Amino acid sequence: MDNQNNQAPSKAATILKVVCSLIMMAAIIIVLGIVALRWMDSFTMHGKVEVVPDVKDLPYNEAVERLLDAGLKVELSDSVYDSKSKPGVVLEQSPKGNTKVKPGRLVYITINAFSPKAVTLPQLTDVSVRQAKLVLEGLGITNVTVVPVMSEFKDLVLGVKLNGRRLLPGARVSVNSAITLEVGDGLPEMSNTPDTVAIDSAMSGEAADFERIDIN
Repeated sequence: MDNQNNQAPSKAATILKVVCSLIMMAAIIIVLGIVALRWMDSFTMHGKVEVVPDVKDLPYNEAVERLLDAGLKVELSDSVYDSKSKPGVVLEQSPKGNTKVKPGRLVYITINAFSPKAVTLPQLTDVSVRQAKLVLEGLGITNVTVVPVMSEFKDLVLGVKLNGRRLLPGARVSVNSAITLEVGDGLPEMSNTPDTVAIDSAMSGEAADFERIDIN
């Protein structure tokens, strides 16, 4: 009987220890979970937002200053040439102005270049005028004038000029240049004009006179 009485308190003590251990483990897990959630909120800046300033049409330096003051980062993604806008101003931004973003968000901006983009001309002669125009349009050159020149090679590009100066393959020009293509117009067709008819008639008359001469 004494052994049974001793074993009963021993089992109860063991069960109590196990329950206490489980409670402590649960408490630790709960505390760690709370700490992790708070750390995640702090890391992701949960609930904190910034409004992206609208910097379109602003000079580059001023746009960067405004974005940095708003707690954002800036990266120049591209520059294009627009003759209708002032050089160096912001043409596009992403995210757009008045968008709500996380603090420290990277904003990409595109500015207007200070000069037109320059391209290298490929070989444009000895190809059809249609093909030459397509090549120029692919380079961004749209101001193209075709000047016909007398040649047996109709619709073939014979020369390329800029402001009266002949251009060779490899020349560097801006995309807003006015390019002139000299294109073969074909040779004029010969026709029996009144002058040629009169000449033919005169030559025929002279031949007839020679035939009437009697040589003894």
